[in-house]
Amino acid sequence: MKIAILGYGLQGQSVYQYYNGPDNQITVCDSGLIKDLPEDIDTQFGSSYLDRLDRFDVIFRSPSVHPQDIVAANGPDILSKITTNTNEFLKNCPTKNVVGITGTKGKGTTSTLIAKILENSGYKVHIGGNIGTPPLDLLRTDIKDKDWVVLELANFQLIDVEVSPKIAVCLLVVPEHLDWHSDVNEYYQAKTELFRHQRSDDIAIYYGPNENSKRIASTSPGKLIPYYEAPGALVAGSHITIDGFPIIRLNEIKLVGKHNWQNICAALTTVWQIDPNPEAAANILREFAGLPFRFQEVRYYDDSFSSNPTSTIAAIEAIKRPKILIIGGKDRGIELTDLVNTVVEHGDDIRKILVIGEASKRIEDALDKAGFSNYELIEIGSDMRAIVFRATELAQEGDTVVLSPGFPSFDMFKNFQDRGVQFNEAVNRL
Repeated sequence: MKIAILGYGLQGQSVYQYYNGPDNQITVCDSGLIKDLPEDIDTQFGSSYLDRLDRFDVIFRSPSVHPQDIVAANGPDILSKITTNTNEFLKNCPTKNVVGITGTKGKGTTSTLIAKILENSGYKVHIGGNIGTPPLDLLRTDIKDKDWVVLELANFQLIDVEVSPKIAVCLLVVPEHLDWHSDVNEYYQAKTELFRHQRSDDIAIYYGPNENSKRIASTSPGKLIPYYEAPGALVAGSHITIDGFPIIRLNEIKLVGKHNWQNICAALTTVWQIDPNPEAAANILREFAGLPFRFQEVRYYDDSFSSNPTSTIAAIEAIKRPKILIIGGKDRGIELTDLVNTVVEHGDDIRKILVIGEASKRIEDALDKAGFSNYELIEIGSDMRAIVFRATELAQEGDTVVLSPGFPSFDMFKNFQDRGVQFNEAVNRL
């Protein structure tokens, strides 16, 4: 079989590892020049990497490649040959016990909470997708029919997915990735694919207070269950409860920030459909402090995962102490009104905003228009060590330096992990 892999990141490499064998001829197609490829791989690099794909039997689209870019280079008939790492996993997974989580933010935290609570309840759990392990790699982990699989799934993976999981979860959804999608409706539509292929006996869980989330999940023919409102998990007084049963006091939760209450309620509502185990859930919530590169509390907060203004808003509202904010990055054209309004509202707690990256001019204009002048532009080309050093110069005793960029990292860093690593290394060098 002739196989084309479009893009050779983690998921493209996973496809090669899974399908590499004497019966398959594999070609890697990428806009850039990739070095140190296995000797048995053919290549098609450069600006024409999407051309003449009809000569292949199957085409694996990596998440960074938009299906319409493939169509533009080959015509609409090419769609019948396109699949993805996620699609093939869902078609071939040995268990039907699969949970898929999507949303704009909180997917990684929610996915990890679901997996940890299920493990604490005695289940064998495999976790991957957009977080950690590519889906096809999971097929090499000896998944049994009674195991559970938890997948974090982004819009890039969902836009052309053809199989939906047994339990699908939609977190808060706000406009995002508008540099990749043709418009916000296409972004929302990509999320619906997680639900649209479900069966009547499947379950669709959604964030009740968010109309986008409700509308997306409602494309499922399965049972609809909201969270953050009954009958799902919700905040009631000083507790998070479900089915009227208090699971944990809010002041016992290890995760920082009210925004994480949403993620906790999503996770609880999900595991409740599998095995309602209050003790297992409470134990995890008392211990789990968050994922690496999310929201680490030292003297400095590393929220490098924040690539959307909504996440930065959550960080501003969660951290009550005086703070130096580091925001900015690659500009996707996301509306900044809510972020700027939050900055103004919490202006008394903001010592200074350091504005970085490609989006700095648009951020500057938005802050000026709102009458907020307590910011400083960091010269483009400055490295993270210089940024952290400047933030430390401005900080006073008791302040917090907060890296919550609200924008993607690709203008200055390899990815959000690299941005977080460089931030932590710079802090450790102080």
